[in-house]
Amino acid sequence: MTTKILIVTGDAAESLEVLYPYQRLVEEGYEVHIAAPSRKQLRFVVHDFEPGFDTYTEKPGYTWPADLAFSEVDAGDYAAVVIPGGRAPEYLRNDGELRKILKAFFDADKPVAQICHGPLLTAAVGGLEGRRVTAYPALELDMQAAGATFQDTEAVVDGTLVSSRAWPDHSAWMRAFLGILREKAPVT
Repeated sequence: MTTKILIVTGDAAESLEVLYPYQRLVEEGYEVHIAAPSRKQLRFVVHDFEPGFDTYTEKPGYTWPADLAFSEVDAGDYAAVVIPGGRAPEYLRNDGELRKILKAFFDADKPVAQICHGPLLTAAVGGLEGRRVTAYPALELDMQAAGATFQDTEAVVDGTLVSSRAWPDHSAWMRAFLGILREKAPVT
């Protein structure tokens, strides 16, 4: 049976932060499923960094089908979870089913990859207390409020938790995450 990895996301997730890990993990030989609040065609966004703007800009991105709803996920079936950013984590952190899924990954010490605003979800389940993380830099105070030590760098590894700031850091993020996966959850 192929090792399975879960990506948890929803509408307004950053396109690259969903599709890059999806394609990279499939390329590596993992079976990857995307879960969302419901089975539907998800609408992603593109966050870009443009001169003259104090923060990122947002444009419509790709669409992609969710393979399953959060209520259908059995965390025990998956070796690891990926948590993309974008605006999706802002509302997904209120989803009780998703919080149960993420808590199960942390309780089992399974690999977790989070990027950009994704750490808002892990903060919601208490998964950042005493950990070192990075995130989109505007979330530094949120990470500290969640009990984490914030580091403004491409990728931070703390045990089985791998964090990154945003899509420009994908290479460092996935390199670190794949290193952990090869040890803890190799392709079978």
